[in-house]
Amino acid sequence: MIRRLTATALLLVLFSVVLFNVNAKEEQDGPNEYNVSGNTEQTGTAITPPNAASGLQVGDVAPDFTLENLEGEEVTLSDLKGKKVFLNFWATWCPPCKVEMPEMQEFHEKYGDEVEVIALNATASEKKQEDVFKFIEQNGYSYPVLLDPTNQVNDEYQTITIPTTYFIGTDGKIQQPRHIGPMTFDFMEDMKDKLD
Repeated sequence: MIRRLTATALLLVLFSVVLFNVNAKEEQDGPNEYNVSGNTEQTGTAITPPNAASGLQVGDVAPDFTLENLEGEEVTLSDLKGKKVFLNFWATWCPPCKVEMPEMQEFHEKYGDEVEVIALNATASEKKQEDVFKFIEQNGYSYPVLLDPTNQVNDEYQTITIPTTYFIGTDGKIQQPRHIGPMTFDFMEDMKDKLD
């Protein structure tokens, strides 16, 4: 028992040292990355390789996909053509995601007839798929939640950091730069008005 505790403590110390060194190097050499565990003021959660792709760009056609929602019904993105869509990538373990979700709910309640808010869960990163159902039910979120059990759609959209939101216009194209980090209600209103 003591050996296990000692080994666990040693691993935590080593992990902390590595994380500190990575963060210190990033501050000197490139974009900031943060350890957001427990700190909801950070703008995203990720481990990003140095040669990571930059994601889809404004003007790109949003890649089509079909995923199941929490009720087991299939939802296909291209079926939403003609509507404005906020495609938000998130996970239950992501503190910044938890910050924006009440604001997304408020936005959905006010503008759900104008903008389709789709919360696409990085299900392969969850401990258990049931955690997603519990989280949504406990918090009373009513906007559509889709499950990505293999993270195929997350990979296709190159969502290295979550939360990440893509803004898709009625033409099925990405019309505004993707947003990395939690969104506020005011920001979502602004994005709604910028989409055609």
